[in-house]
Amino acid sequence: MRVAVIIPAAGLGTRMGRGGAERAGTSRKQFMLLNGEPILVHTIRKFASVPAVSEVVVALRADDQEWARKQLAAAAIAKPVRLVTGGDSRQESVQNALTAIDPSTDLVAVHDAVRPFIEVATIEKVIAEAYQTGAAIVGIVPVDTVKKVHRNKIRQTIPREHLVLAQTPQVFRYGLLYQAFSQARIDSFTGTDESSLVERLEQVEVSVVPGSDRNIKITKPGDMDLARLFLAQESGQ
Repeated sequence: MRVAVIIPAAGLGTRMGRGGAERAGTSRKQFMLLNGEPILVHTIRKFASVPAVSEVVVALRADDQEWARKQLAAAAIAKPVRLVTGGDSRQESVQNALTAIDPSTDLVAVHDAVRPFIEVATIEKVIAEAYQTGAAIVGIVPVDTVKKVHRNKIRQTIPREHLVLAQTPQVFRYGLLYQAFSQARIDSFTGTDESSLVERLEQVEVSVVPGSDRNIKITKPGDMDLARLFLAQESGQ
């Protein structure tokens, strides 16, 4: 089984602000430093440790690629890492990366650049599920009560057992994901994640593999404090 991993990392990270990220030489959150290395490198290293992963393809803005190459060279990642030019949106970035992948690849996993604390065991579980079913994502059940509202008025309380908060990685058969992106382009459809593109094909049911609340998406300055804590715990410090 050959699995290619796509990491869209062309975003501007406007929610993070311009403070801490500039210490890494850029204003993008995926390049902020954790223990001296960019968040992106920590994320890539998790996938590089998975035997089934054959390569990692990172979609970046053109003006970030030289800097990223230097960081990756210094990190000495165990698996091949290729850089492609990202688009103006996440969907465009993933599509650009997808077209650069060998069609003989069995599965494609898409993962957020700023989720460096995904557990290797979870990666392996979602890959195994997608290999069996064709499509699988990582998700967690919300712990808070969820309300459906109109403006500021509650219209419905939604049972939590019917809800999942989608995380990444999201893993699909190569041909299925390629078809989903092609159809979205034809229909001018923009999805909120890769699964939403696959779901609308109505060819397979997307499975959900339980994730973890540690699989945080670093999007705000306050998330960095939690990220440093998690990294220290992983390092046994």
